[in-house]
Amino acid sequence: MKTANTKPNVTIVTGSQKLAQKALELFVSDARKAIEARKRFCVAVSRHTPIRFFELLGEQPQSKALLWDKIHLFWVDGCCGSPDFRNNNYNPAAHTFIPKVGIPAENMHRIYSENPSCRYVASTYEQTICNVVGLRKNGMPRFDLIMLRMSADGHVASLFPDTYAFFDTEDPVCVIYFMDSRHTRITLTNPVLRAASHIAVLVHGEKKATILREVLTREPDEVRYPIHAVWPILDKVTWLVDRNAAKFLLPRCRSNKTVRWSL
Repeated sequence: MKTANTKPNVTIVTGSQKLAQKALELFVSDARKAIEARKRFCVAVSRHTPIRFFELLGEQPQSKALLWDKIHLFWVDGCCGSPDFRNNNYNPAAHTFIPKVGIPAENMHRIYSENPSCRYVASTYEQTICNVVGLRKNGMPRFDLIMLRMSADGHVASLFPDTYAFFDTEDPVCVIYFMDSRHTRITLTNPVLRAASHIAVLVHGEKKATILREVLTREPDEVRYPIHAVWPILDKVTWLVDRNAAKFLLPRCRSNKTVRWSL
């Protein structure tokens, strides 16, 4: 795998509240820059983005002051084919910040998880992305910011290590089927992640400590660790990690301040 000649940019914070605050600051900064430069901000958020981050978007003055009519909100991934609307990843945002910031309904581009035709949902979602975000010369859209959350097996979006998703190099959006009880997923693909102007990876909780150490210290292997798919653009990736997840990175650190970590 071709990789960027750089090291991970990791910020370690004291807990989940500080993690959400740092994510908010990053979101606001990227939004302001994109709106000033291009008159709009296209952002995609993960299906497991921390609820506290969403709450802060609806509470903090710097967020509420953004030009939300210039912001287009997408989802990185979502369940599909489930009649239970509770499985729709739009819900956390709908119940927290969306009613408070005045984002126009036409600027919210959700994945319609209640539709049983997952291929149709994926195709429609891909067309919306193409129409709103636009395509680069490589045929992929460039989001201003993609917010990811790394899971305990090292996957991001719905790019699981036991699926073919990370081999899809042609489609911006793909459908992921499982042989077990997991819901079918729709997800942005690795080429879209690598095309983004900026990626934020949020990691929190002690259960992520082992995988985080492995991901940051081992040779890139995106089959085993799907997050390694972003290693070619590592200079555009910001890691926001809470102290529980970072316990194997800073075993001697007892400070309550935000710190940087490097290899």
